[in-house]
Amino acid sequence: MGAARLKWYGWGREGEGMSAEERAFVLGRYHEKFGARDFAAVPVPKLEDLKLPAPRLAPPAALEAFCSRDAYDRAAHAYGKSYPDYVRALHGDFAVAPDVVAYPRNEAEIAAVMDWAGESGAALAPFGGGSSVCGGVEHAGDRPSVTLDLRNLNRVVEVDKTSRAALIEGGAFGPDLERQLKPHGLTLRHFPQSFEYSTLGGWIATRSGGHFASLYTHIDDLVESLRVVTPKGVLESRRLPGSGAGPSPDRMFIGSEGTLGVISQAWMRVQAKPTFRAGASLRFSDFFAAARAVRALSQAGLYPSNCRILDPREAYNTGAGDGGSAIMALAFEGADHPLDAWMARALECCADHGGAPEPENAAAGLWRNAFIRMPYSREFLTPAGLIVDTFETAITWDRFEALHAAVTSAVERAILEATGVKGEVTCRFTHIYPDGPAPYFSFHALGRHGALLDQWRAIKNAAGDALMAAGGTITHHHAVGRDHRPWYDQQRPDLFALALRAAKRALDPAAIMNPGVLIDP
Repeated sequence: MGAARLKWYGWGREGEGMSAEERAFVLGRYHEKFGARDFAAVPVPKLEDLKLPAPRLAPPAALEAFCSRDAYDRAAHAYGKSYPDYVRALHGDFAVAPDVVAYPRNEAEIAAVMDWAGESGAALAPFGGGSSVCGGVEHAGDRPSVTLDLRNLNRVVEVDKTSRAALIEGGAFGPDLERQLKPHGLTLRHFPQSFEYSTLGGWIATRSGGHFASLYTHIDDLVESLRVVTPKGVLESRRLPGSGAGPSPDRMFIGSEGTLGVISQAWMRVQAKPTFRAGASLRFSDFFAAARAVRALSQAGLYPSNCRILDPREAYNTGAGDGGSAIMALAFEGADHPLDAWMARALECCADHGGAPEPENAAAGLWRNAFIRMPYSREFLTPAGLIVDTFETAITWDRFEALHAAVTSAVERAILEATGVKGEVTCRFTHIYPDGPAPYFSFHALGRHGALLDQWRAIKNAAGDALMAAGGTITHHHAVGRDHRPWYDQQRPDLFALALRAAKRALDPAAIMNPGVLIDP
C-alpha cells in the first residue's frame, strides 16, 4: 500500500537476498559441520498457492480506504521472523493470519481502528516492521484479528537542534528517519540488526538494543517523551531531560510490546553525526581471556561504541577468524574530539589479558558484514532442514563463566537428544556494562522435516531453563513475545504482574491489544 514490498517469506524486500557466493559460504560451513554433501531441501510455497482462512470480518466503510484483506497483506503480517515462524510459513500454515491489515495515516485513524476492533471483539496487534524473533506480532487465531501497520506515520515532524532532540512518528523505519535527520547533521544512532526493516515504535515497544556496545545500548536511553494511543484515549508524557516526579510514564510503555497501546510519536534524543573514529581487531588465546579484557574495558569507563568478542567457533562460522582464536572487534566514535587516547588505553587493557592487535582491522569488517547479511540465510537454511537460532541474556561478571558452562552444556545435550546428531553452540558478546556482559548464543542442529518445530522447541526450552537456573534474563534485547513468555513469567515478580494486569485493565479494558504477550488480563 504505497511502500516497497517486504517479503512474506524471508528477510528484507522482494528481490533481496544473499549472493550465490554468500550462500555457498554459509552452506559450506554446514556441510563441514555435519559431514553432509547435501541437504534435503523443501520448496518454499508460492504466494498464490497459500490457502489462507477466509476473513472473519470486514472493515466498515469509513475505514476501507486504509484497510486490506488481500492475500499478500495478510500473509506478510501473519508472522515475524523467528525460527518457528519460518517453519510454519514453509508448511503453508497461515491459520493465524490476520483477517484485516490496517494502515492508518494519523492518530484519529489508529483510534478508529481500536474502536472498531473493540466493538467487533477482535484482537489488535501492532506490527512495526515485523522483524520480531520471539513471536511478538502474530495472533492466537481463536478470534477475529486486525493487524495495525503504522508505516504511513513515517515523518520526522520537528527537530530541536538547541536541545538536540527530534519528534518522530512511530512508523518511521530506520533508514527513513536517518535520511530525514541527515540534513540537520544529526543521527538517532540506534542501529539494531533489523535497522532497515524495523520502526521507531517497534524499537520502543520492545526495548530494542542497538549496535553500540556500551553507554546508550538500549532505546530506553534515547526516549525523551512519548505519545501513545490506547483504547481509553491518548496519553502524552511531558518532554523533559529528566524527572524525579514519581514512576516514569514513559517507562510503562517502553517494553510494553503492544499490550497497552500504540506509540504514535516520540521525542527522541539525537546526536551530532560522528566525525572521529578509531577501530581495531584483536586475537585472544581463548574466549574467557577476551571476556576478562572486556570487563577491564567496561569498568575503565572508556565506553567503546563496539566491543564485540566472538568465541573461536563463532568467529570461524562468520568468516572473521580461523577457529583457533577468540576475536574482539573494538571501536570508538564521536563528534567532538579525537579518540586516540581512548583507543590507546583500551589496547592496554586488552594487552593485560593477552589480546594481540591484528596488523589490519580485517576481522571486525568481516564480522560486521556477516552480522548484517546473516538474517537472509534463514530463508534457505530452514527449507534445508537446519535448525539455526539464537538466544541472548545478561548476567553479572561474577556469574558469567558458570552461566556460559551451564547453558552451553544444556543446549548441546538438548540438540543431541532432540535430533540424534551432535550440534554446536557458540557465543559472542553484544553489549557490555560495568557490572556484566550480554552474552549472545547461537545454536546449530541438523533437524528433520516433519519434526523441526518439536526439535526446535526442545532446544529452546533447554536454553530458557538453563538461563533461568543460572540467574540470567530470558532476553536482553529480543523482547518477550510469546516464545519467551513462560520464562518471563518466572522472572517477573508476582506483585509486579498484579500491577501490570491493573494497568492493562485501565488502558485496555476489552483486552484487545496483542493478547497473549507479556500478561494475561
